[in-house]
Amino acid sequence: MSPHIDHLRQHKNSISSLSSKLNKSWITTTVFSFVFFILLLGASIGWMDLFLLAGGRIKLTPIFTRNTFLTLPKNTLTTPLNFTVQCSLDKNITTQTCPASYPEKWNPKDDPETCPDYFRWIHKDLEPWRETGITRETLERGSDKAHFRLIIKGGRVYVHRYMRSFQTRDVFTIWGILQLLRMYPGQVPDLELLFQCHDLPQIWRRDYRPRRGVNVTWPPPPLFHYCGHDGALDIVFPDWSFWGWPEINIKEWNKLSKAISEGIKKVKWEERKPYAYWKGNPGVARIRRDLMRCHDPMIHLIHQNWKREGRIGFRTSNLANQCTHRYKIYIEGRAWSVSEKYILACDSMSLLIKPFYFDFITRNRLHKKCEDIIFAVQWGNNNTKKAKTIGRNGSGYVLKNLQMKHVYDYMFHILQSYGKLMKMNVEVPEGAKEVCPETMACPVKGGRMRQYMDDSLILSPSNKGSCEMPPPFEEDELKKFLEKKKSVEKEVEKWTNEYWEEQKKSLQH
Repeated sequence: MSPHIDHLRQHKNSISSLSSKLNKSWITTTVFSFVFFILLLGASIGWMDLFLLAGGRIKLTPIFTRNTFLTLPKNTLTTPLNFTVQCSLDKNITTQTCPASYPEKWNPKDDPETCPDYFRWIHKDLEPWRETGITRETLERGSDKAHFRLIIKGGRVYVHRYMRSFQTRDVFTIWGILQLLRMYPGQVPDLELLFQCHDLPQIWRRDYRPRRGVNVTWPPPPLFHYCGHDGALDIVFPDWSFWGWPEINIKEWNKLSKAISEGIKKVKWEERKPYAYWKGNPGVARIRRDLMRCHDPMIHLIHQNWKREGRIGFRTSNLANQCTHRYKIYIEGRAWSVSEKYILACDSMSLLIKPFYFDFITRNRLHKKCEDIIFAVQWGNNNTKKAKTIGRNGSGYVLKNLQMKHVYDYMFHILQSYGKLMKMNVEVPEGAKEVCPETMACPVKGGRMRQYMDDSLILSPSNKGSCEMPPPFEEDELKKFLEKKKSVEKEVEKWTNEYWEEQKKSLQH
C-alpha cells in the first residue's frame, strides 16, 4: 500500500462529517470548490464566478537603432506567406534595417469567433477615458512613471525609452507588440502609449478622488502595465513572459504550454503526491516568507534559488516536470506572479493564497492562509474525483483560452479600443527609434534570448480574423457578480471555521 495513503487515513475521520455535508449536492460542492481553486466552465459571465480563485541580466546589444527612411509598399495579402527575420550578412553594416517586403494590408479568410468572456474587462479598464478621451496633456502626466513610450504610426513602431526595466521585460513586451502587427498588419490604429514594467501598479484610484483642499485632475494618465488591482487604474496588458523569460529559462508560452500538456501525461492524477506543492523565491515578498513557515506534512514548499539554478543549467526548474502533485499553490510576489498560468495549466487542483492583484485573464481577490490549504488538501483527498475534475477543468480552460491567438486578440482589441479614445495627433518624439524584428533580433547572436525570439516570431499574417469583442458588462450584471463572489467567500470562510472547530473537538475527546 502506498505510504501516501497510510499517512492520509489518519485525517479521514476528522473531516468525514464536513465532507458529507459538502457532498449533499453537486451545486454545493461546486460552490465550495470555487474558492479554493479554479473551475473554469464559462457561460455568460459565469467564467468570472469561477475565478475565485511568483538571475542575472543578459548583456544586450542596443535594439533601438535602425535606418528609418525605408518605404514599405502598399501590399495587400490574400494568401499567407512566410516572412522570416532578414538579418544582413554584411559584417560591415552596423545598423540593421527593416525589410520592405512585409504586407501592410491583410484580408482574413475565415469568419471570426466570439472572444472569451474575459475580453469584456477591456471595456471596464478603459472606462476612465470613455467620456473625455485621451488628450496630449492627459497622456504626458504619466510619462514620469513609464519605462518606455511606444508609438504606432502608419504600421511602423517607434520606441522612446525613459528608464531601464528589470531584466528583459521591456524587450519582450515590445517584441510581443511587433508580433501582433505582423499577425494583423494594417489593423492596429495609430496611437501613443506609455508602459511601465515594475511589479506594482502605479495609477491608484485614491489619488484621483475629489478631496477637500486637494486639486485633483481627472481623468488619470493612461498607463499600460502587466497587472491590476481593485484600487488601481492601470490598463492591464499581457506580460512579457508569453514571449519568453530567458534569464530564468522559461520558454515562450506557445512552446511551454505544449510541454506542460505533455508533462501532465507523465504521472496519472491518481498517482500524484496527495499534497499541496509550491516552489519559488520567498525572498521577494513577506507573504511568501510567511508561507514558508507553514510546517505541515500536507504541504510541500521548496525554496527556488535562481542563482544556483542558473549555475547548474536550470536542471531542476523545468515547469513541464512540476505537475507531480495533486494540488499546486499559487501565491503572489511583490504583486501578481507570471507563475499563475503555469500552475493553472498543470491539471492539479489550484490553491490560491491571498491574491490582491490580477492579470488580464484573472480578476480575483480572496484571502487564504496555511490552515485553509490543509483544509483544501484534506477535502480533495476525500473527494478525489471532484478534485481531479476541478484540476482538469482549470488546465483545460487555461490551455484553451490562453492560446497565443487569444493573447494576440486581447492585445489587438485593447489597443484598437485605446486608439479610438485618442484626441491628439500621434507624433514620433525626438529620441524615439523605429523598431522591428530585424532591429531587435539580428544584433542578438545566439543564446536563449535569440532562441525565444525565433520561437515566438509570427511568420505570416493570420488567415483568421481577430475574435469579435463581447459587449461590456451591464451595471446590474457586474453588481450581481461582485455580490455573489462576496457571498461565496463568506460561505467558505464559514465552512473552514466549522472544520477547525471539529478538529478541536476531536482533539479534546
